[in-house]
Amino acid sequence: MRILFFGTPAFAIPTLKKLLASKHQLLAVITQPDRPQGRGRRGRGHQGRGHQGRGERERQPSPPAVKPIAEAAGILVLQPVSIKDFLPQIKELEPECLLVAAYGQMLPRQLLELPEYGGINVHASLLPEYRGAAPINWAIINGDSHSGVTIMQMDEGMDSGNILSQARIPIDSKETAGSLHDNLAHLGAELLLSALAKTEQGHIGSKPQDESEVSYAPSLSKTDGLIDWTQAADVIERRIRGLSPWPGTYTYLEGMRLKLLEAEVVQLPADKAFRPGQIIRTQFERGLWVVTGKGGLIIQRLQPESRAAMGADQYLAGQKESPAGKIFSSQQ
Repeated sequence: MRILFFGTPAFAIPTLKKLLASKHQLLAVITQPDRPQGRGRRGRGHQGRGHQGRGERERQPSPPAVKPIAEAAGILVLQPVSIKDFLPQIKELEPECLLVAAYGQMLPRQLLELPEYGGINVHASLLPEYRGAAPINWAIINGDSHSGVTIMQMDEGMDSGNILSQARIPIDSKETAGSLHDNLAHLGAELLLSALAKTEQGHIGSKPQDESEVSYAPSLSKTDGLIDWTQAADVIERRIRGLSPWPGTYTYLEGMRLKLLEAEVVQLPADKAFRPGQIIRTQFERGLWVVTGKGGLIIQRLQPESRAAMGADQYLAGQKESPAGKIFSSQQ
């Protein structure tokens, strides 16, 4: 088949590689424009000597994850700001099918109606659950026992098209958004190419989504990572995993921002003498014991501001005095 592939981040890479290795004719890869990375915008805020040049370099636009792979394979890469601006060029390519994996723009009806087989999308949830931008993160944050991928026939709505196929996998108790992302990206690639083959042969049916079961997975920002220590320990621990590696979770200790990378839930006796966020014990071999709104957390791995990630033992070894008794805060 003559295929146009739409994809942007790392999630789309396994699907693109499968497509490149298949017998299908890949006409072009359509992805988002090159954009500056987040660190570059951070660099602008450093006005001290020696920082400005680094910030300017870091703000240089970086290509989407799929672009270097497509270019290395000699595939045409298109990067429209608005996909509608490229409709005439896409029409000239005469695609038979559009394959979509985390592209980042809604495809207009005129485009979806152009190829014989329309658009087929891989979505990282068991639709109709978690329509939207961040299904992987929210599945972990909400404590789900399973996740999966859905292959769907695209319509004009947001992840609302008919389901072609689905696959389900368990979520491990230590799963992070990063590890689940990788598992689902590879699973989605297998399932999408299988669905494409069945579609071509006329052997795949579809079923509409049950609108009564719809839930949403809104996009995340860095502010979603600020820890609220009045929440229960298991809720905070899931948020740490669900926002790892991005946008990450963080707290403040005496004005210093600390990223929290790994934590373990522990039972603590109720004691009104302690406040949520208070560090009640430090152990080099285990970590920082912290009181929450219900139960406790042991912070095992963290990253102080402007420093590399480290284990709690390394962090404690670098402190002039024990942080026991101090309180993590939601404010700087």
